[in-house]
Amino acid sequence: MPRFEGDLRPHPTGRYAIVASRWNPRITDLLVEGARKALLDNGVEAERIDVVRVPGAWEIPLAAAAIARASMSAQACAASTAAIIALGCVVRGDTRHYEQVADGCSDALMRVQLDSGLPVANGVLAVEAYADAEARAGGAMGNKGEEAALAALEMSDLLKHWQKTHQ
Repeated sequence: MPRFEGDLRPHPTGRYAIVASRWNPRITDLLVEGARKALLDNGVEAERIDVVRVPGAWEIPLAAAAIARASMSAQACAASTAAIIALGCVVRGDTRHYEQVADGCSDALMRVQLDSGLPVANGVLAVEAYADAEARAGGAMGNKGEEAALAALEMSDLLKHWQKTHQ
């Protein structure tokens, strides 16, 4: 039985888009730094990493969808997007706004991924308290930006191999 699994190998010519919220910049800047470092450490050239900043987590899916659409129309182009890495931070407050933003962002990112066939790694933190975000942005729980970038690399490699063997 054949087994398929992606490696941490960058697409040879593809671009990697990091779409990050400007909201909670102390956290999101660390997530972006972790994602960029993971991509660079795994062989992605700096000029193939695009960082797109949006106001907040609510806007991340719209930017991701625009990038995915542009990539789909440029698939024959060697410089199309190989994967999107979504990064942001939503901290629970006293209103339902937290659930609306966090759930809406997550659901929409999944829709972008499924509709486009392009890997979209969800590194948008949805936390109870700011300390939880700090722990996940380079603290005791690692850097979720780095983890999302590694997932994006692996999934783009897996899909590339799958398409090559199933054409």
